[in-house]
Amino acid sequence: MPELVITVARFGFLILLWIFVFTVVGVIRRDLFAGARSGRLVAAPRAVGASTGQAAKPAKVKRGRAAHQLVVTAGQLAGTRITLGEAQITIGRAEDSTLVITDDYASARHARLVPRDGQWFVEDLGSTNGTYLDRAKVTGPTPVPLGVPIRIGRTSLELRP
Repeated sequence: MPELVITVARFGFLILLWIFVFTVVGVIRRDLFAGARSGRLVAAPRAVGASTGQAAKPAKVKRGRAAHQLVVTAGQLAGTRITLGEAQITIGRAEDSTLVITDDYASARHARLVPRDGQWFVEDLGSTNGTYLDRAKVTGPTPVPLGVPIRIGRTSLELRP
């Protein structure tokens, strides 16, 4: 009888182990391919700030120079430019992001840029690998100076005048 109990316990443990492995693989697969379901491989910038029908005013940086563009400086989308307005910009692999990036280290909803009080702030949206502003991890809303790199995985972005 004790051998039967040990054999049943071994099979039960083996089944639980396989359930755990399939669950982990499913979570990783869902996270990696969240933005790739549509087959898009390029940025999909929306018309930022054009929803009100009025010309959007660019947010101003405290140094007196205005940030007019968000430029992808490194990664698969290097050279992509988004004109800035008054609306926030979401960055991630999800299809409803303002800037859709295909970086393996980016989350579906990774970060957002928000204009506040004449300056742009970057916020991490609870991403797995973090958002970095000039090699410092972003932990809350952080002001973004012009020309300072924002890194999301292998993708790097900058605000430009």
